[in-house]
Amino acid sequence: MPNSSHQNLFQISILVKEYDEAIHHYCNVLGFTLLEDTDLGNGKRWVRVAPSNQGCSLLLARAKNEKERQAIGNQSGGRVFLFLHTNDFWNYYDSLMKNNINFLEKPRKESYGTVVVFQDLYGNKWDLIEPKEEKPNPPNSE
Repeated sequence: MPNSSHQNLFQISILVKEYDEAIHHYCNVLGFTLLEDTDLGNGKRWVRVAPSNQGCSLLLARAKNEKERQAIGNQSGGRVFLFLHTNDFWNYYDSLMKNNINFLEKPRKESYGTVVVFQDLYGNKWDLIEPKEEKPNPPNSE
């Protein structure tokens, strides 16, 4: 059994065709924050973006060979790959609509909240979710 130290998911690598088009998409279309863009030489960069500059970030990794290029947009075998929470579903959804994001369905209410599936620039599937607000338990009246 692992020790009781605290862990959190820090970063997920996502394959992209080109750094600049990916930065534009994630920052200007999805509204993420560019956390880092460091030139490592020989055309390689260390590029990190994240929603609202909090939590787990995406490392934008430019595909370097044919095998990696074939995986762009299909890193999860066609299933939803990433889950993006929001506290303002309809405003964010409208913003994405205005930016011509490809939605694969109409928004729907589920037991866990409001959700819609969309695709990013490369075809990766995302769930946009506004979690259902949990109501606190009423105080014990005994």
